[in-house]
Amino acid sequence: MWDILEVTHEGTTYVKRARKHVLIQEYEMFRILKGETISNVQKRFTHMVNHLIGLRKIFEREENIKILKCLDKSWQPKVSAISKSKDLTTLTTASLFGKLREHEFEMNRLNDQENKEKHVKNIALKAPGQKGDQDSSECSDSETLNFLTRKFGKFLKKNS
Repeated sequence: MWDILEVTHEGTTYVKRARKHVLIQEYEMFRILKGETISNVQKRFTHMVNHLIGLRKIFEREENIKILKCLDKSWQPKVSAISKSKDLTTLTTASLFGKLREHEFEMNRLNDQENKEKHVKNIALKAPGQKGDQDSSECSDSETLNFLTRKFGKFLKKNS
């Protein structure tokens, strides 16, 4: 009876071996997806590793290296910093993902701040009153230039 239950729920030895090979291949090809958050990467990675451990796959503290290698090039500065500052064999996977989530949070905050700063005030220009009058046209041109110069000066002071 036990053998029947085992085969029903876990599969035969052949099925277990095939599932293990598929999961190992997924592990080797694991990459962050475009636009994916670190939390989602952690969920996918942990799920896959737990299934492999359930199929008796033994890991030799190589998960941290695998995690850092699965990230795209926008993460390279953080990957380099973690690699140089920490011994990856003593760093737990949970703390590595924590550091990556902190960095992701900070990058999102900086991107939001940049987007807010991109909103530029529009400057309305005065149109000259009459085209026929040469003196008033020259006067209004100089007034417009003075107005623009003052506004630009205020803009530079405000943004520095």
